[in-house]
Amino acid sequence: MALLNASLRTELRNVMVALPRPVTLLLFVGAAGETCGDTRELVEELASISEGTVRLEVHDLDAHPPEATLYRIDKAPAIVVLGDETGRRDFGIRFYGSPAGYEFATLIEDIRMASRGTTDLSPATVETLRHLTTPLHLRVFVTPTCPYCPRAALLAHKMALVSDWVTADAVDATEFPELADRYHVRGVPRTIVNDTVHIEGAVPEAMLMAELIPLLESQAPPAA
Repeated sequence: MALLNASLRTELRNVMVALPRPVTLLLFVGAAGETCGDTRELVEELASISEGTVRLEVHDLDAHPPEATLYRIDKAPAIVVLGDETGRRDFGIRFYGSPAGYEFATLIEDIRMASRGTTDLSPATVETLRHLTTPLHLRVFVTPTCPYCPRAALLAHKMALVSDWVTADAVDATEFPELADRYHVRGVPRTIVNDTVHIEGAVPEAMLMAELIPLLESQAPPAA
């Protein structure tokens, strides 16, 4: 049974067929993931209406596929969004959990960004991110019912797209409660930066960068 109604299918088909370059979704599933079945059905439907612009690969974590090690995936369901000219470049964009509710819009925008290979980040932000020399891991906790969460998740994913040093995870706090407890998530969105800096709410780009710059400067290697 289709998860998307006819009107939404038509709207999404128009978006997908207009993508300038192909996108590949790597879906990781496993017996421990309660929503793996629903997630797989959703992304399969999305790929089916794209007329080939969105490609889907499904990997079972229980079978220990090499792709899980390559993309550092340790829980399911998980979606990795690949793009660029070949549709295979890893931008560091991850989504853990089912992209349901408001987070479905996050996945659609991730696909569009990965296809275009561009973002609307400010030139100053892009310049800072492109001069990174140490890894930056952004873990954004979200829930499907939070209308503000897509803004925070997409900002992190945009940052990952412009820098090979950045990995950005959107994590459904309701689906991974133990992980949410570990990072003391009491409200969403909550962004954890390199396991050290905690940022509450869907803050604007400039405010997020103001929080990040001191951290980046402290982790930068000393000048020769």
